[in-house]
Amino acid sequence: MELLALRERAECKFDLLSMGEVLLRFDPGEERIVQTRHFRVWEAGGEYNVARALRRVFGMKTAVVTALVDNPMGRLVEDLMLQGGVNLDHVLWREYDGIGAESRNGVYFMERGFGVRNAVGSMDRGHTAISQVKPGDVDWDGIFAQGVRWFHTGGIFCALSATTPEVAKEAMQSARRHGAVISYDCNYRPSLWKAVGGRARAAEVNRELAPYVDVLFGHEGDLALELGPYSYAPPQHTLESYQDMCDRILKAHPNFKAIATTTRRPHTASVNDFGAFGYAEGKAYEAREMRDLAIFDRVGGGDGFASGVVCGLMEGRGMEWALNCGVAHGALTMTTAGDNSFATRAEVERVMQGGSAGAQR
Repeated sequence: MELLALRERAECKFDLLSMGEVLLRFDPGEERIVQTRHFRVWEAGGEYNVARALRRVFGMKTAVVTALVDNPMGRLVEDLMLQGGVNLDHVLWREYDGIGAESRNGVYFMERGFGVRNAVGSMDRGHTAISQVKPGDVDWDGIFAQGVRWFHTGGIFCALSATTPEVAKEAMQSARRHGAVISYDCNYRPSLWKAVGGRARAAEVNRELAPYVDVLFGHEGDLALELGPYSYAPPQHTLESYQDMCDRILKAHPNFKAIATTTRRPHTASVNDFGAFGYAEGKAYEAREMRDLAIFDRVGGGDGFASGVVCGLMEGRGMEWALNCGVAHGALTMTTAGDNSFATRAEVERVMQGGSAGAQR
């Protein structure tokens, strides 16, 4: 019996559809935000990053549902996404009022960190176009009727406004009706939730959406009825403790088919241990840990992990292979600038097999 009941690829327009905000990231390179006079720009967004990686790295057909204001900044984000190869037929374009008072495109500034200096992000994403999306704005049944094998969204999208969790629920209900597998990355961001109830509200939203989810990226703290140390601290597990945690989660949410969680131990901003645990069909798995991993730009590593896991599960490779694919791809994602992956599938598989970083000539 297969772990996930996926629709046949031949009958579907898209392997994966994601929903979330796509921002313009300003990157000061080797400098700090306060000192730089030059920025590079990238498109970025947790849910979008997964769709882009599955398209560019793993060769799948993907699309994104998002919203942008129709001005030069919005069109720059569009141009960057076009380079990523993700289908943009379902981008909602909103009218520009000239100053962004009604609706605007989100931006963020991100310095990478090095050694003892942490990476630092500065968000500017209030009243963005996608945060204003409401139930009924997207023809979900029309999209899923075209054939979608997998739908992906997450906690970053749900944190944007009071209406975005409702839209996520509406999308998941339609995905369920049309036979798509549903994944959800809890992706807790304190800055997004602090004004609307913090960790407790994030966990409440996650529990409301949990009945529709097949594959969860997260951990027990993301779903907790009562907050404890595990709700805030980065997850650190043994195989046994992870098994116990997932058994507890499954008692409350028996619909979950798989759970996956990254682990990270920062020695410095530029050297981390990076690994993962996963759970499927009653059994816990541990990926091969990347110890003393050199980090160039840590942002996007978790999305790289999620896309690798989705690839493995979508291809029927099993949880152990999927976890190792996720860790290898997440590690490679953190070797280049920007949120997105510029790895190739061959590079991912080489890292999975323990290949060296020697020059390829």
